[in-house]
Amino acid sequence: MNAITPEKLYLILPYKVSQLAMLISKHLDLPIIDAVRTVYRSNTYKMLADEETKLWHLGPVALYEHYQEFH
Repeated sequence: MNAITPEKLYLILPYKVSQLAMLISKHLDLPIIDAVRTVYRSNTYKMLADEETKLWHLGPVALYEHYQEFH
């Protein structure tokens, strides 16, 4: 099994951020660049970037729900 290491996590983070930013942009009526900045400044991103939380495993909708709860 291919484990997600901290080094590999940074390969999937841009995809996860873009998916979450698209949902934030849509639901909060923000320009996409502002939504991306919002993601990178959020507690959700801090947790997403920490391999131990396994938050990277969540899909875009679940990440958006997490963002709503913890941003």
